[in-house]
Amino acid sequence: MFIRKSVFTALMVCLCATSTTALAQFSERKIRISAGVPDTNPVSVGVKKMQEVMSKKSGGKMKLMGYYNGVLGGDAQSVQALRGGTLDMVITSSSPLVGMIKELGMFDLPFLFADESEAYSVLDGPAGDYFNKRLEENGLINLAYWENGFRNLTNSKRPVAKFDDVSGLKIRVMQNNIFIDSFREWGANPVPMPKQELYTSLEMKTVDGQENPYVDIETNKMYEVQKYLTTSRHAYTPWLVLYSKKLWDQLSNDERTVLREAAIEARKIQREANKSLDDKALESLKKRGMVVSDLSKQEREKFVEKVKSVYDKNLATYDKEGPNLVFEALKKYRGS
Repeated sequence: MFIRKSVFTALMVCLCATSTTALAQFSERKIRISAGVPDTNPVSVGVKKMQEVMSKKSGGKMKLMGYYNGVLGGDAQSVQALRGGTLDMVITSSSPLVGMIKELGMFDLPFLFADESEAYSVLDGPAGDYFNKRLEENGLINLAYWENGFRNLTNSKRPVAKFDDVSGLKIRVMQNNIFIDSFREWGANPVPMPKQELYTSLEMKTVDGQENPYVDIETNKMYEVQKYLTTSRHAYTPWLVLYSKKLWDQLSNDERTVLREAAIEARKIQREANKSLDDKALESLKKRGMVVSDLSKQEREKFVEKVKSVYDKNLATYDKEGPNLVFEALKKYRGS
């Protein structure tokens, strides 16, 4: 009798599992995801993990197709394609989205985060949820925040180990007012330009330097045209894994769930890969002949002091809810 009940129970479990699978709604989909970085960037590690998770959970029906080096368009162009529903997904930093949601400029403020863990405490909590809601109101679904890493300064003129060393350097920055204002306050001459023009501008000496994470500096071979690197870690701008809301609304609940779960599962692996590759990239840049300078605590404080006006100027224009959530999360994390 016990054996019969056990067999019956096992059969019912199998039938229920089969029924659940059968009820899951998945269509054959080839989802295009665009990234402006090379496929050697840690972003590709996250995309591959997403592909694996999506294929497994959808029975192979949902496929993610990665396109790198901005072949489907630059960040701004890709974001507009998402809003129009002509592109499925894009991985971009928060910086190009500031024109749409100015409060996202929070993540461009210099020296906002001391380390990666502080950033995660903000992005993966209520503050991140707040910005996700704002993005959805603007036609974008953010599935997860991934790691872009801290930005560091390079130039071809001289070592920058002290605050005064930056004075007069022509530094390419993103087309973003916070970066422009910050470098101006530091005494540099900021030159905003698209990233696609950066390498040639460095090579032709149109600009003296630039600022990006180590991995980006290495994968884009900036060591060929830049001699000096400063471990400034002056800004942390996360990657956002964005989906077109127009196309999102056409997905089944099961497909949406799989996409969210895949992006979040990939987040941990992508962040770990970025940290590992960032460390390796720094060592590689040293071996390739770049002269690396560290900022002392005293010199770093000079940089921080000079951009207080940038904080005041921008925070005064923001809706208070987002910034308050960011500062509350940091205060809680720091235990102060």
